[in-house]
Amino acid sequence: MTMISVLETYDIILKRRTALKEFNSHIEAPNWTPDGKSLICNSGGRIFSFDLETKESVRIDAGRCVLCNNDHVLSADGRFLAVSSGTRALPLSRVWILPADGGEPRLVTKKYPSYLHGWSPNGKTLAYCAMRRGEYDVYTIPAEGGPERRLTDAPGLNDGPEYSPDGRTIWFNSVRTGLMQIWKMDADGGNQTQATFSEDSNSWFPHISPDGKKVVYIAYRAGDVRPGDHPPNKNVEIRLLDPESGAAETLFGLFGGQGTMNVNSWSPDSKKFAFVSYIADKP
Repeated sequence: MTMISVLETYDIILKRRTALKEFNSHIEAPNWTPDGKSLICNSGGRIFSFDLETKESVRIDAGRCVLCNNDHVLSADGRFLAVSSGTRALPLSRVWILPADGGEPRLVTKKYPSYLHGWSPNGKTLAYCAMRRGEYDVYTIPAEGGPERRLTDAPGLNDGPEYSPDGRTIWFNSVRTGLMQIWKMDADGGNQTQATFSEDSNSWFPHISPDGKKVVYIAYRAGDVRPGDHPPNKNVEIRLLDPESGAAETLFGLFGGQGTMNVNSWSPDSKKFAFVSYIADKP
């Protein structure tokens, strides 16, 4: 069975999905560029820029990073792209930074595996999920390199860290209470607070809008996957959380999961977000 990938956007105001383009290849995890003109996606271990006006894709030269996965983030000014990637010499994922239009990458995390999810608004710090000594936790590291700092130590998987627009808060997901739930904490790891309390689903990858007023995330049915798993090829829901009231609503369902919305994909004006759905093609 082959898969067709559909790159889409959702308009929060109009409550409408728009399919931008179908691909006969597996694409994942769009980032919306700060200038609003392009989406950055990964496919086949490479990074691509999709022009929203022409609907054409161009591969970004990422040098040694030829095994890029779906954890990649743009700097707030759009000048740099950070990726999670292995190399031919070492296939395991580490975090790298390169110019947004392509160029030789610079290694940031020496330890592995490390999966990037957040870049602080001031450009100084990266937040990522990493396995160290058999445990997956949230870490931060200076963007220029240096010692990493562990922010979570709760048993089980802690993943998907992203900074709020003011840089004061990190949103993430954690399985510490049983099902996977959305959490938030201070940027230094303090005041870890649960934000969703679903009893019938596992909630993954919170993405806060640039205006700080909305958090979109993906939900798997509780009986469909184990709490610590986020596989592809599942019927999932995209949900919207009010960070102030804690109220959550389901926007729509789709066939997807892993690759649909692993990284922040909000438009700069906070009116839309991008995602990928999948269609199972005939064998």
